[in-house]
Amino acid sequence: MTGYLWIKLLHILSATVLFGTGIGTAFFMLKAYLSKNEQAIAVTTHHVVMADWLFTAPAVVIQLASGLWLTSRLGIPFDSVWFVTVISLFIFVGACWIPVVWIQIRIRDLIAGGASRDDYRMLMRVWAALGLPAFGSVLMLFYLMVAKTGAY
Repeated sequence: MTGYLWIKLLHILSATVLFGTGIGTAFFMLKAYLSKNEQAIAVTTHHVVMADWLFTAPAVVIQLASGLWLTSRLGIPFDSVWFVTVISLFIFVGACWIPVVWIQIRIRDLIAGGASRDDYRMLMRVWAALGLPAFGSVLMLFYLMVAKTGAY
């Protein structure tokens, strides 16, 4: 297998990890919160924060590096509509994800300090409000990776 195919495979796998971990942790975080079980919320939030550092953060770095390399290797201009759209969506998703991680850490710490559900209810609302457009944007990124509409 060529270097190009290895990098492309790495890019696809990291996109899968990024999306899969994101949707999985979001599901469990939301289910724990809706359960109203403080112990479940505490354990789940702790694990969600850990998963973000172990899986999501490295996948983001790999996505950026491999995506830039593949774009260059394919001869797609960095000023093309496709690339500008892709990088804009990538930055938008990151701008949503960074506060989401901070919110998860904050909720984890609040619960560890004995806070009640009322103390982090608004944080969960902001968490959801940031997560929904971020996931929609990731789906658009998947489409753009496959279709390459406007790439050349």
